[in-house]
Amino acid sequence: MHALETVAIAAAAVAAGGINAVVGSGTLITFPTLLAFGYPPVLANVSNTVGLVPGVISAAYGYRAELKGQRPRLVKLGIASLLGAVIGAVLLLKLPADTFRAAVPVLILIACVLVLLQPRLQKWLARRDSPSRADGGVPLWSGVLVTGVYGGYFGAAQGVLLMGLFGSFLRDDLQRLNAVKNVLASIVNGVAAVIFIAVTTVDWKVVGVIAVGSTLGGLLGARVGRRLSPAVLRGLIVVVGVTAAIAVAV
Repeated sequence: MHALETVAIAAAAVAAGGINAVVGSGTLITFPTLLAFGYPPVLANVSNTVGLVPGVISAAYGYRAELKGQRPRLVKLGIASLLGAVIGAVLLLKLPADTFRAAVPVLILIACVLVLLQPRLQKWLARRDSPSRADGGVPLWSGVLVTGVYGGYFGAAQGVLLMGLFGSFLRDDLQRLNAVKNVLASIVNGVAAVIFIAVTTVDWKVVGVIAVGSTLGGLLGARVGRRLSPAVLRGLIVVVGVTAAIAVAV
């Protein structure tokens, strides 16, 4: 890795770690950066997933105060995330590389749309007055499972999907829900990373740079994320994501 490439990937990783802690779409920063430097899509996705694990764990740790009293919810939904991650990671490894290459632009654009819709989902959650089950029941568990499959396969904006599900089925403080989101994302990325390391090629130089950068970003994001403008973060994510989708499609 050249010095410029290392600096660019590291900067993207710091941004991704912070964005994952606050919004949940950091992959849309690091993944396109790797593509821009010529990494093949599947290798970029695998290495990016492994490298972001310390970052999402640090974000979850940063929100530990909001996790108090949520152990039953975390255990139940964590099982769904774990199962989904295994399925998604296996699909990535078993399906032809051309399938992933063709799906990437669509997945990125869907993720961008979800990022744009996040404010509406949050407002909808704030306006809801109807009672919901404390654990969300089978619909929420199933939704988390499907999100885990998506996260194990690609991962961009899985946090946004989770927050949308929480807004549909749970009545709780948004910061507490965001803390749960960070834990479930940690599970998905961690499980997928273990599978990738065990059975496929990983670029460890890229992993190391992203791991350090995303860990720093995750800690900073959890600490100061509430002071940042979500609109600015969403705008950056969408611009980078759309550019990446066009670049991959072409």
